[in-house]
Amino acid sequence: MSTPHWRKSSYSGEGDGNNCVEIANSPTHIAIRDSKTPAGGTVTLPAEVFSSFVEALKRHSTVTDFARFRG
Repeated sequence: MSTPHWRKSSYSGEGDGNNCVEIANSPTHIAIRDSKTPAGGTVTLPAEVFSSFVEALKRHSTVTDFARFRG
């Protein structure tokens, strides 16, 4: 991915707004990183796998809407 445009989760509000994940998408891949340590690395998934990844996260979390990201 060249020069990704990172977006924070819509759950990033006041206070703990930096304690979340960010995503950046390209036509073929979705990159995910921890906003607290943006230089710490990313997970990159093929775009068609991202929805399955989010569904798997939902099964293991109390957060119900991982797909809401603000641009």
